Amino acid sequence: MRRRIVELALMCLCAGQIGVQAQEFKVFDRTVQFHGFASQGFVYTDQNNWLTMHSSQGSGAFTDFGANASMQVTDKLRVGAQFYDRNLGNLGEWHPSLDWAFADYRFKPWLGIRGGKVKTALGLYNDTQDLDFLHTFALLPQSIYPTDLRDATIAHLGGDIYGSVSLRHHLGTISYTAYAGHRSDSMHSGYPYLLSQHQTYFDTYGGLQYGGDLRWNTPVSGFLVGASRMNEDITGKGLTINPFNPGAGLLPYSEFSKADWTNQFYGEYAAGKLRIDAEYRRYVRDQLIFGGTSANLTDVRGWYVAGAYRVAKRLEFGSYYSCYAITSVIWGPLAALAPNQTDTSLPANHIYDQVVTARIDLNKFWNIKIEGHFMDGYGNSTYPDGFYPQVNLQGFKPNTNALVLKTSVNF
Repeated sequence: MRRRIVELALMCLCAGQIGVQAQEFKVFDRTVQFHGFASQGFVYTDQNNWLTMHSSQGSGAFTDFGANASMQVTDKLRVGAQFYDRNLGNLGEWHPSLDWAFADYRFKPWLGIRGGKVKTALGLYNDTQDLDFLHTFALLPQSIYPTDLRDATIAHLGGDIYGSVSLRHHLGTISYTAYAGHRSDSMHSGYPYLLSQHQTYFDTYGGLQYGGDLRWNTPVSGFLVGASRMNEDITGKGLTINPFNPGAGLLPYSEFSKADWTNQFYGEYAAGKLRIDAEYRRYVRDQLIFGGTSANLTDVRGWYVAGAYRVAKRLEFGSYYSCYAITSVIWGPLAALAPNQTDTSLPANHIYDQVVTARIDLNKFWNIKIEGHFMDGYGNSTYPDGFYPQVNLQGFKPNTNALVLKTSVNF
């Protein structure tokens, strides 16, 4: 009942003519800016259920909202925080979280520091996933920005060093970020949900995360390129059944990273009403599972090419092609129960997604997005990618077409 009430309230909010603005108030003669957003989506698929929703019947379990406040304490010091909540099928389930909270001190244009729960700089859009009003698409390319892993990737608890340097001879600007901190996954995120199919239930999942981002705003107006690197040392602990003796009840479970890293490369070109961007990501996770009795090497590679064009003041069209491929190899006793997945031509080991989108801006605070996905493959493997056996009890079909409707407000 609580879920239905919240969904109906948000739908009513989004159905009216919205004209809200950012709010401001004073604290000790300093201006505090208060912003918020809310979105309600609907997803229908013709084949497989998607994103943990019962989407083959049509699902409106696609809701999120948040509110943030920030203050410029001095000319160089800024603080801010954001509360966030969502329900995406079986993920989130209305468990609120502190999305980010930071203090940012800028010594010079080329040197600043941030501390707290800080957004993670990774590729073009990882640190703006919560700013839906900036994006053409209802869903960012899922090969690079899986929405079922949003809460695991958007921020880390730690600190950043960052800055920008203008190059001589009009060669553009170099911007950098280096960070270190702790990743801590919600137990209502995609990876804990994926492992629940094997009756493995996490109590904690997270660990050390460090890396950096380097981007070059080139001398060509509107053209930037960049690269990101992220390393992690992740530990998960909880309970599981013994797969060789399921009747014995739940036993302690743990898994540990041997190597866990991401490389990402990206580029963007924007000129007038046109924007084109592309990214490539490789994620490798080499881990010990079941307390070190077995091992798993997962290799995920994704890329996309996207374009958007604003044909009128309130109408924008966009399209992207997203390619996701995964291989997984298991060693040890569990290898007898989980065959290796190394042939990425099989639908179980890839997702190729062709997307077309229309975004309609009803006013500066309210938009509607209509999006079609035409997917080949379902990628059922050892890492989340949108398709889950728990909501596809009859097995997977090789192709899925999806209609995504989404309306969002922001102030």
